[in-house]
Amino acid sequence: MKLPTVWPRQPFIGLALAALGGIGIGEHVPYPDLALVASIACAVVALVRGGSVATYLFVAASFFFLHSTRLVDAPGVLLARDTGDQPRAVIVRGLVTSEPQVSARGVASFLLRLSSIEEHNEVRRSRATISARWRGDAQFGDELQLFGVVQPIDGPRNPGELDMRAYLARRDIHDVLIARYGENGRILGRGGGNSIVRAAQSSRQWMQATLARGLEDSPDVHGLISAMVLGLREETREEIEEQFQQTGTIHLFSVSGLHVGIVAYLLWAVATVFRVPRKWAVALIIPALFFYAAITGLNTASIRAALMAAILLGGVFVDRRVLAGNSLAAAAVIILAFDTNQLFSIGFQLSFAVVSAIVVFAEPLFVFLQNIVAPDPFLPRSLLGPVRRFSLHAWRAVARGASVSLSAWVGSLLLILPYFYLVAPVSLFANLVVVPIAFFVLAVGLMSLIVAPVASWLTIIFNNTNWALSSAILFIVGLFAQAPAGHYYVEAPHWPSGARVEATVLDLEAGAAVHVRTRQSDWLFDCGPERDFKRLVRSYLRSRGINRLDGLVLTHGDSAHIGAAAAVVRTFHPARIIDTGAPDRSSIHRRLLSEFRQQHTPRELHAAADEWSLARDVTARVLFPPPDFSAPVADNQAMVVQLTAFDRWRILLMSDSGEPTERFLLNSGADLRSDVVIKGQHRTDASGTSAFLDRVQPEAIITTSSDFSQSERVHDDWAEMIASRGIKLLRQDETGAVQLRFFRDHWEAKPFLGSGSFRSRTR
Repeated sequence: MKLPTVWPRQPFIGLALAALGGIGIGEHVPYPDLALVASIACAVVALVRGGSVATYLFVAASFFFLHSTRLVDAPGVLLARDTGDQPRAVIVRGLVTSEPQVSARGVASFLLRLSSIEEHNEVRRSRATISARWRGDAQFGDELQLFGVVQPIDGPRNPGELDMRAYLARRDIHDVLIARYGENGRILGRGGGNSIVRAAQSSRQWMQATLARGLEDSPDVHGLISAMVLGLREETREEIEEQFQQTGTIHLFSVSGLHVGIVAYLLWAVATVFRVPRKWAVALIIPALFFYAAITGLNTASIRAALMAAILLGGVFVDRRVLAGNSLAAAAVIILAFDTNQLFSIGFQLSFAVVSAIVVFAEPLFVFLQNIVAPDPFLPRSLLGPVRRFSLHAWRAVARGASVSLSAWVGSLLLILPYFYLVAPVSLFANLVVVPIAFFVLAVGLMSLIVAPVASWLTIIFNNTNWALSSAILFIVGLFAQAPAGHYYVEAPHWPSGARVEATVLDLEAGAAVHVRTRQSDWLFDCGPERDFKRLVRSYLRSRGINRLDGLVLTHGDSAHIGAAAAVVRTFHPARIIDTGAPDRSSIHRRLLSEFRQQHTPRELHAAADEWSLARDVTARVLFPPPDFSAPVADNQAMVVQLTAFDRWRILLMSDSGEPTERFLLNSGADLRSDVVIKGQHRTDASGTSAFLDRVQPEAIITTSSDFSQSERVHDDWAEMIASRGIKLLRQDETGAVQLRFFRDHWEAKPFLGSGSFRSRTR
């Protein structure tokens, strides 16, 4: 058989599989003592009896022990166990271990590796790393003393939201320290931390400035060059970044295997030109790759790629044929030995899935594609004309690129769907065109950096060459992003609920966004503040497989309700935009209307008594405001909409309306009876009065509640009044998002947090 002759030459494949098995056991049965005993027992068996089976069992038991220890006895886990689930005031000392990210409000967010933590005048040592926020001038390597509140990192509160708590927990970061004011902290010392990382950061700043010479008037192009050469994505606009994601070329924005491979190829080409011996060339290239990884931020992807490349190149020193599968498995074992939690990161999974697919499928696909146009094997090559020979060489290059691109797409498909809800067939062609240009962008960028110290004028020439190349990439990616059926978002696979109508009320604290889905349409009522669009609203809509909205309804000019409207229109292109004609003094609303006029975006103005259809059996009726209504406060002219489904179920969307609006509705004579009320909090007036609830007679109320200000919070006396009426109160500071599902004979409300679902009573 063929397997026994191949398997001994690739022993790391078996070791990698054993490591994966051990980590899997440790994830579900995290018992370090049991794992240690198993590891010792397997080691004894391996020493006494030998054999590959005993060796694999020892490796599996060892990784079982490593992963169990990281889950149970890691410093961050021990700190989280000590601090508990409730916020606690503490004083901490530690070292800044990441580059601080400063928000628009001047708050710096960074990772802090603790040396001590003080609570109630008791100081204890700690080696845990926590997330920290401080309104101060923190820099990498600073030693800080901070006073603040330490608490567990919040988990997601909405469907589709990134689970930052789980992501950081894999890095043994479980708590966040919030120091609200600048005076709550002080810098004890500067210039600490890893000296290599500090040098790399200084080098990166110089390189970024060098690559920007002559491109000051082209921020988009410079941002793309910085992202592709140095892995800096902060200067790239979200619209551009999304186009790269939709075309499957987003990998160009983060330094990964492609970038490290290109750098290795360029360095090898230089060594070949200067006739450097192979072993000497490899000895120089490997540290250069790790230095490049350090310059680009020492992110996990770049380190992983540099390690994989080093293992592949290292085969030169042992004078043996380098087998890609064995080298790939060796890289996996080494990475997992340093951090077993890497197995659960999307970057690790994608990297190894893609490279494995290329190793397995690329060569057979290349042979198949090449044979399509291959000449008769019995025909002498001397009889082929120059045009024919050129076409064969060109097709060979295309076939090589297409086979790699198709293999990578196949390898990533099963992971892209559950993580990003995206299918992008156009990526097969986009990568085929864009990646070769990206090779030259990186090569020219490196040349610009090399000549900068001695010939700044030559740097400008190289940078302008890169301007042309990068502009071509932006144009091509934009073109592919607009290709019909080139990409589409799909909802994550799930068991159908059978609901005829669904309404999801997102938790945006004081803001609002309600997604209504029928079997024929998707509507969004308000869209939350601009700051929450990318992180919450867009992520949620993508997770529901929405590529285009059927309608967007704007209730009033509150930035917490319509701040993200322009982004929603650009991203989801709603077929209809419905707005209130009531005049207001909202600068956000005026700016939005100005953008609509510039883009020739039509909108419909609706007032009380107007109706429109969301689907065949679902209608919306405006109850407030009446035509030509005006009020000095935006909340007092918020649109009130009543949804009716199948002539049976009713949802009353109150927005931030207060008592004045409720009095108007009571005097209007409208039928206000509704099964569910969805409401926010009025800024100054009460809402949800007894008289209003008597008329509406809801079974459940979903309301926002936030500690941001007193007016945005649900008061205890009002909550008690609701409970006394037998109405189910779903306050979103406790439930997070709430999903309503309407069936033929009943409806139910399911909170995102907890398991307290509510089922309607039979009326």
